[in-house]
Amino acid sequence: MDGTLLDENGQLSPDFFSIFERLKSQNILFAPASGRQYYSLKEMFSSIQDDLYFIADNGTMVFHKGEELYSCTIDTPSARQIVESARSVEGTYIVLCGKQSAYIETQVPEALEEIQKYYHRCQYVEDLLSVEDEFIKIAVCHFGGTEKRVFPTIDQAFGLGFQVVVSAKIWLDVMHRDASKGAAIRHLQQSLGFSYEETMSFGDYFNDVEMLKESYYSYAMDNAHPEIKKLARFIAPSNREAGVLKVLERHLTTSTD
Repeated sequence: MDGTLLDENGQLSPDFFSIFERLKSQNILFAPASGRQYYSLKEMFSSIQDDLYFIADNGTMVFHKGEELYSCTIDTPSARQIVESARSVEGTYIVLCGKQSAYIETQVPEALEEIQKYYHRCQYVEDLLSVEDEFIKIAVCHFGGTEKRVFPTIDQAFGLGFQVVVSAKIWLDVMHRDASKGAAIRHLQQSLGFSYEETMSFGDYFNDVEMLKESYYSYAMDNAHPEIKKLARFIAPSNREAGVLKVLERHLTTSTD
């Protein structure tokens, strides 16, 4: 989604919906796969939500027609340990992501503005360690950059037992070690009966690695991190140029010629 299907302002092109109708007419499934919360994705695609498979919170949950098809959770004691570790890094803002809601304990306006872009169902609490829910992810925001400021600390503490991934320049996610967009794609491939060779995905950052590996048609955006561009089989124009839609248009046109 961000840095991929959405433009530099986080907006979905109006042209997407006509492309989607063409995909649907050819029985091609479309799944928004994002670090964003399910409720955020559902709102963005509200007019076609029943036709989509939602891969939310970096693959920790998959939904279709409001039904949870798959989830990969973190046990509560581990979630709390990760929160405490993230707190130890100066300048972090933590989002504790549960199945029912996301939870925050910051009221800093700059952080709230950033968090609200991705988490539409979000509750303020005085202490994240007191929250009761089924936890799927701990997201950490650092405006100085997470790759250098946050990743070394969290990965050293939890990298062996959990999935620790830099998901954007200022975001890092910690999930169950088996959780990823790629694991969610595999679940859909197995449950819906389509293959690696029939899978196309687009990505721009490290939280897209496993998804790209599960897709023969793996596209890195031209604006992607250099390491992602090395990994992908193909390169799409940047998100500023509606690169995803251009690639889909080309494949749809070719398939009907």
